[in-house]
Amino acid sequence: MHPSKTMSRIICWTVAVFALLPFSAVLSQAAEPDNGELDVVRVRPNFYMIAGAGGNIGVQIGSDGVVLVDAGTENASGRVLAAIRKLTELPIRYVIDTNAEADFVGGNAKLAKAGKTIFTNGLGNAALADAMTNGGAAAILSHDSVLRRMSAPTGKKSPFPDDALPTEAFYSKRYALRMNDEGIEVLYQPAAHSDADSFVFFRGSDVVVAGDVMDKTRFPVIDIANGGSIQGEIDALNKLIELAIPPTPFIYKGVGTYVIPGHGRLCEQMEVVDYRDMVVIVRDVIADMIKQGMTLDQIKAASPAKPYETQYGTQEGATSAFVEAIYKSLTVKK
Repeated sequence: MHPSKTMSRIICWTVAVFALLPFSAVLSQAAEPDNGELDVVRVRPNFYMIAGAGGNIGVQIGSDGVVLVDAGTENASGRVLAAIRKLTELPIRYVIDTNAEADFVGGNAKLAKAGKTIFTNGLGNAALADAMTNGGAAAILSHDSVLRRMSAPTGKKSPFPDDALPTEAFYSKRYALRMNDEGIEVLYQPAAHSDADSFVFFRGSDVVVAGDVMDKTRFPVIDIANGGSIQGEIDALNKLIELAIPPTPFIYKGVGTYVIPGHGRLCEQMEVVDYRDMVVIVRDVIADMIKQGMTLDQIKAASPAKPYETQYGTQEGATSAFVEAIYKSLTVKK
C-alpha cells in the first residue's frame, strides 16, 4: 500500500477513536501523590488502598488481623507500616504478592517482620515454629512464578534478600484462603505483564487487586523478556472484567466491584473495559501495519497509539515501549 494511503487510514482511525473515547477516561487521574506522602483511600468499611509507596497496596482488616496485597518499595515500608498502624493495631498476618517487581515486593521483609504469623505451635518447639511460620513473622504468599523470579539460579545472586522471598508458594492457577471471615482467591494470570502475575479477589468486600496487569498512569508494561505477551495481557484484562460486576441495575445504591490497579486511582468495571478496549485497538492497528510490511521504526513513526497518548503516554518512553512490546509479541516466532 502507498505510504500516503496508509497515513490517511491512520488519520481517519485516529479521529474515529477520539470520538469514541468515554468522557470518564479524559478525566482519569493518578491516585499516587506527587509530594512523597502516602495516600490512604477507604475502599470499603474494612478495606483500604495505600498509594504512593511504589505499587498500590491493598489492606484488608478484620478480627484475624491484617492482610496486605503487595508491599510497595523497601524505602517506603516504614511509612506504610505507620499508615497501617493508624488504621489498626492488629498484626499483619499475610503479605500476598501480585508480581515480582521491586515496587511491589521491596517492602516484603520489613512488613512481614512487623507482623505475626496466624499459625500456633501446639508442640512448643521453638525451632519448629521458626521453620514453619517464617520465624514468627507474617507469611509472604505468592504464585511459584513470583518466587522463581525473585530467587536466583545456583551460583547467582538474588535481586532480593532471602527474608523478602515468599514463604508460601502455590503452583495451581487458583489458591484460596479464608481470613477475616472472607473468602480470598489468588488467581494466576500467565504471560500477561510478565510470566508472574496474579489477581487477588476479596469475595466479601467485592474488591480485586490487579497488580501491574492494569496501570492507570500509563500504557501496559509488557515485559517480553520475562514472559509477558500482548495476548496474555488482553486475556488477563478479560478475566478482570469477568471478575468485576458493574453497579447495574441499581446504580443509585452504590458502585459495583472495585478494582485496585498496580498504579493510579481506584477503578470500576467499565474503566477496566475501556482499558482493555484501548489495548485491543492499538494491538489490532499494529497487527494491520505488520501485515502491510511496515518495520518497527515505521510503525512507531505512524503513532498507532496517538489517540491515547494524552492519557497513558505522559511518562517518558511509555508509548514507544508499549508499541515495541506489541510488535515483538506479534512477530515472535512460535
